[in-house]
Parts: sequence; structure tokens; C-alpha cells
Amino acid sequence: MFLTKAHELEIAGIDSSTDTSMFEHPNGTVVLNSTVDVLSLPPTDHGKHAYFVLAGCTVIQAPVWGFSMSFGVFQKFYTTNTVNTHYYGSPGDIAIVGTTLNGLMYLMMPVTFALLTKYPRLRPYTGPFGLFLTVLTLSQGVLCAVGTGLLFSPTTLYLDEWFSSRKSLAYGIMWAGKAAAGAVIPFIMEALLDKYGAGKTLRAWAVALVVLTAPLLFYLKPRIPISPARTRKPLCWTFLKKPGFWLLQIGNIIQALGYLLPPTYLASYAKDVGIQSPIKGAMLIAVVSLANVPGSMFSGFLGDHYPAATVILISSIGSSMAVLLLWGLAAQMALLVPFAALYGFFGGGFSSAYSAIAKEMKRTDEGVEDGVVMGCLLGARGVGFMVGGPMSAALLNGRSNLKSSGFDGKYGLIIVFTGATALFGSCGLIWTTLKAVCGSSVAGLASITLWRSP
Repeated sequence: MFLTKAHELEIAGIDSSTDTSMFEHPNGTVVLNSTVDVLSLPPTDHGKHAYFVLAGCTVIQAPVWGFSMSFGVFQKFYTTNTVNTHYYGSPGDIAIVGTTLNGLMYLMMPVTFALLTKYPRLRPYTGPFGLFLTVLTLSQGVLCAVGTGLLFSPTTLYLDEWFSSRKSLAYGIMWAGKAAAGAVIPFIMEALLDKYGAGKTLRAWAVALVVLTAPLLFYLKPRIPISPARTRKPLCWTFLKKPGFWLLQIGNIIQALGYLLPPTYLASYAKDVGIQSPIKGAMLIAVVSLANVPGSMFSGFLGDHYPAATVILISSIGSSMAVLLLWGLAAQMALLVPFAALYGFFGGGFSSAYSAIAKEMKRTDEGVEDGVVMGCLLGARGVGFMVGGPMSAALLNGRSNLKSSGFDGKYGLIIVFTGATALFGSCGLIWTTLKAVCGSSVAGLASITLWRSP
């Protein structure tokens, strides 16, 4: 059967309107000449190559995020072993280290995603350098965040090339890998800290990083090979002019302000309410992450079939109700475990909506690159994390003499703040409600419809 050039491009997953003598890299900067056989490109969304990349990007979430997600265990260790560890500071002050670690990783992503989208030839070098920087420093703050951020960015952009119609689900599975790491690594860190202390635990983690990550960096490859013949076109930033994007972005920042607070404080909270077993504190953090696994995949599945605002609304309502109705009343494991499970399921699925947001932005302008939108969303999440840490420390100041549980207790303001930020993460709902109430005068300000079905 004879295939036209347009059919060949369609099979390769490339838009048929592209010049037949050359076509653009999906990320916008690489041009391949006509000597490349487009039929040799593996298909998107299925096939062993796509599944292998998905598996690799999922597994690599463990070294990228596992350490930061178990910082609550380190916080408890530092606050209860000040004499032996020489770490001093209030729980709120130490929590700033954890939120800074997470926040800075996200905060650098607008830059790294944009650069690696425009200059994809840098991707094979960025991951190894990030691994080297992470292992070399053996730190828990700024340099660790930079190293793991450089490790995360290129591998995520590889995943973006390999999936199209099931992209949100693929990202959901990738985020589930992050969550699974958070379900396992806190137990490992707890055991190592109790037996060997912080120094040896950090060195063991460095060795594990190299063993797990180095093979993945070698095998993860882009779908479309990078050709020496290339052109550089300016990145498209038109989505920044869309009011709908900024409403979603504001909700993204608000949700991030309080998202890390339950995993950060749950172990200390459990100890303060009389749950003395260290393993139970680690278990609560693990339950949040374990519930995040199906939550991320569920939200990713929804993102391929429903608008982003719908996915965010489900996440926001579910997580805020879990905080206000369960954590606010919890003084024993019988309530803390279901809270951790529900919060992890609904709250953890929020970032799985990012691919759906990128798809809506691309619908209004085909020149918009998914990687650039993702970088902006992740960066804004980092802003929320960075601000949320100091805010939580301020909310705890002067309340150490209060009872541990309840809204009027030591953690009461933390609980209310977390529930409120989770709820107001759904700014898309507020916007559509205003449009319905105020009519066309408000609706005319928006250039996209958040609730339009894809």
C-alpha cells in the first residue's frame, strides 16, 4: 500500500501540515532533514519503547523525590536528638529546610524546562550533572535541591515526547512513582537514622542514588533523534496572556502553600498526642504517599477525558474535607490513618492535572510547548512551598504550651491553614461561578473556558 508523506507524518505522530522536507521537534527547536525516515520513529502512547520510557521515568522518581518526601522523619530525628546530632532549632525552623528543599526543586523548573525545550541537545548532560551534584554535596538544602531538579527536568521532557492522547495518565503514573517512593523510603530512613545516625544515613543514600539512577540515565532516550541540522525558534509564551491560565496558576500556588504541611508535621503531631512508637510516625507519612499512588493515576486518567478545572475541583474538595473533618479531630491513630489516606489520595492528585492544563493552553495556540507550561506550573508550586514553610513556622510560634490536638491546640492554625489552602486551590470553580452570577461582563475577561470538555 502506498503511503503519502502526510500519512507517514501522521503515523510518526507529526502534524501533517509540517513541511515535508523537514519537521520540527515536538519541543520546538530541532529540525530533521528529509534523510530521516519518519516511519522508523516508534509510535506514541504504546509499544515497548514508550512503556520502557514510562517505566524509567517512574522509577527515577525515587532518587529524585524520595529523600525530600521523607524529610518529616529527619525533622523528628533532629528535634529529638539535639545533643547527639548537634542540630538545634524549633520544629518550625527545621521544617523550613524541608520546604526549602522541595520548593527550590520546583522553583528552578521554569528555567530548566524552558532551556531544555529550546536546547534539547543539553538534556543528555543535564541529568548526569545533577546526579553528580547531588551525590557530591551530601546535603539536605539548596545544593541537593539543584542537583535533583537537574535530574528531574530532562527525564520528564523525554516522557512528554512519548505520549500524546494518554499523556495525563502517563504523568499520573510518573507522579505515582514519586508517591510510591514516599511510601517506602521513610521506613528505610527511620531505621537507618535510629541505628546509624544522620551522617551514615546520608552517605548510604548517596550510594543508592548512583546505583539506581546511573543506568536509567544511560537508557532513557528521546523519541525523535536530535539532528545536527537544527533551527532555533523563540519559545511561545502566549499562554501567559490568558486570564484562565493565571486563575489556575493562582490556585496552584495557594494549594502548594499548605500541601506539604501534613507530611512535614504528622510524625511530630503523632508523638505529641501520645503515639510514642517511631515506626507509627513514619507509617503516617508513608500512608500519605501510598494513597497518592492511586490518586495520581486517577487524576491523570481524568485529565485525559475532562477539563483541568474538573480534576482540580475533585482534588481540592476531597483533600480539604479530609483535613478539616479528620485531622482537626484526630488524637489517635484510628483517625490519623484514614486522614493520611484520604489526604494522600485527593491532595496528591493535584499535580496530575498539569498535563490537562498544558493541553488547554495548547488548544488556544498550537505554538505553545507542553514543557514550557509544565515548567511554569511546577515553578509556581515551588513558590507556594517556599512561602508555606516560613508561614507554618509562624503559625506554630507561641503555641507550644497548648494541647496537641484539636483546632484550638498547638497545631490548630496549621490544620485550618492546610484545609483552607486545599479548598481554594480550585480557583477555576470560583471563576466559573462568577461568570454564572455576573454574566457576560465577567465572562468577557476570559479567553478560554475552563470547563469546556476536551
